Amino acid sequence: MDWNAPIGMHGLSRRTFNEYYRCYSIALMPGNEREGLNYGGKILLPPSALAKLSTLNIAYPMLFEVTNDAHKEHSSHAGVLEFIAEEGKAYLPQWMMNTLLIEEGSLARIKNVSLPLGRFVKLQPQSVDFLDITDPKAVLEKAIGQFACLTQNDIITIKYNSKLYDILIMESKPGNKGISVIETDLEVDFAAPLGYKEPERVPKQALPPSDSLASIESHTKSEAKGFAAFNGSGNRLSGKDSALNIKEDSKAPVPVSSEKFAPAALYLPHGKLFFGYPIVPFKKPGSESEEPEVPKFTGAGQTLRAAKKK
Repeated sequence: MDWNAPIGMHGLSRRTFNEYYRCYSIALMPGNEREGLNYGGKILLPPSALAKLSTLNIAYPMLFEVTNDAHKEHSSHAGVLEFIAEEGKAYLPQWMMNTLLIEEGSLARIKNVSLPLGRFVKLQPQSVDFLDITDPKAVLEKAIGQFACLTQNDIITIKYNSKLYDILIMESKPGNKGISVIETDLEVDFAAPLGYKEPERVPKQALPPSDSLASIESHTKSEAKGFAAFNGSGNRLSGKDSALNIKEDSKAPVPVSSEKFAPAALYLPHGKLFFGYPIVPFKKPGSESEEPEVPKFTGAGQTLRAAKKK
């Protein structure tokens, strides 16, 4: 193997794509700005990588394992978007650089791999601010569409309404490393955001004591007997008692005093309406008890046609 060859041009295996590249974040790529690549799971490789991949018997879509040899305890996976990077360089999303502890311009190994189709993934937002989103589940499901594969224990970054959110890949199935999320029926589960606390439950108010219940029942029973409007007593200018003795279940007041006075308020049972007393015409004393009957419809009729003589 020629170790003097440019970085990224020599392979460590004849049957697989296994290369070292100097890695940079997407923001440092010359040319048009590609900020959207920072919130997905795809990388940029040089044209020589495509030339070598085309000579190998690899499975599509192309998926790669990215490893920082200085921190081999964790590796990530990514798809490839384009082969337009400078020779010997690879451009990675910023979240992948942070996860793998890759510094700008340091070496990382990129290896072609085949991942199983994912069936299940569990995500956890790393901030309670994520709950401010109106429909967080729909936002996460849409964000997954920007990824070709997902790796357990990765912390990806998504952007929504000009705000960034970190999401931890807590669990993935099958296996416990990486899964492909291209053209698969993926079940997505969500854990409570990091730092989230359940709201405290307010204890129910205790029932009132038995004596209070008794007073409530007695008050309810007294109200159920009937409604009495303007129930009270009045005072007269003459100083005499004007109270009324109201018999229970009676429909009209009975005056205590024999003196005549203005009609008092009318008390009716609950639910009964009063529309007035029947009208009785006034009759003078000594007048006849019955008025003479006035004849009705008296008179002779006439006809235009004379009656026939017999």
